Amino acid sequence: MKIIFLGTNGWYDTGTGNTISTLIDTKGCYIILDAGNGIHKADQYMKENKPVYLFLSHFHLDHIEGLHTLAKFRFKRLDIFGQPGTKKTITGFLGDKFSVSPNKLSFPCDIHDVKLGWNSKPVIFRCLKLEHASTCFGYRFEIEDKVISYCTDTGYCKASVELSKNADLLISECSLAPGRTTPNWPHMNPQLAAKLAVDSKAKKLALTHFDAYEYQTLKERNAAQTQARKIFKNSTAAIDGSIIVI
Repeated sequence: MKIIFLGTNGWYDTGTGNTISTLIDTKGCYIILDAGNGIHKADQYMKENKPVYLFLSHFHLDHIEGLHTLAKFRFKRLDIFGQPGTKKTITGFLGDKFSVSPNKLSFPCDIHDVKLGWNSKPVIFRCLKLEHASTCFGYRFEIEDKVISYCTDTGYCKASVELSKNADLLISECSLAPGRTTPNWPHMNPQLAAKLAVDSKAKKLALTHFDAYEYQTLKERNAAQTQARKIFKNSTAAIDGSIIVI
C-alpha cells in the first residue's frame, strides 16, 4: 500500500507545496484524503482503473479549494464522503463558484454524508469529531490488514488518540511551529503530533498540513521533524511528492 502526499501545506500554496491532499493507493481502490490544491496531481499516480473515494475532513477552504479541478479527471466514477451537510455544501461551492457541479462532470459522482463511528462501506473506517474551530472529522481506515489514521486541523484530543491506536501510519497535522500553541484555534505542533503517536502506539508518524506562514521553508519542516523525532523516532515531515509504503 502506498501513501502519496499530493499537497502538504495548510492555508495557502507556496513554493514549498500545495494545500493539503493525500492519496492512498490500495489493491482495490484509491482513497483521497481532502481536496486542497494538491489534488490536481492525483492522476499522476493513478495508473489503474479502480474506484476512487474522496474523504473530506471539513470545509475550510484549504481542504476543498482543489475540487474545481475534478473536471480534468477521467475517473470511472467518484464517491465523496464527509460530515452531514457535505452534499449541500460541496454542490453549492462548485456550482456557484466554479460551474463544476458534481452532476455535470464527465463521470458519475455521488456525495455521501457519513455517520460518526464505524462504517463498513465503501471500506471499513471509523470517523470521530476532532478538536477544531469548526466541525472536523478525523478518520481511521482498516484496509488490507493495515491501519491508517488521518488527523488534520485538530488539537491533541481523545478522539485523535482513539483513531490512531496501533496505527501502521498516523498522518497528523503539524500546523504550528515547534513549541507553539493556539488554544483558541486548535492545531498541533511537532511535539504534540509526536506525543499523539506515542500515546496511541502508532508505528509511524507522517507530519503534514504545515501552516504556510509558519513554515516558509523546507528547512523549517526539517527542524519540526527533528523535534518530533526526539519524542517519537519514526517521524517524517512530508513534502509534496513524498511516498510512504506500508
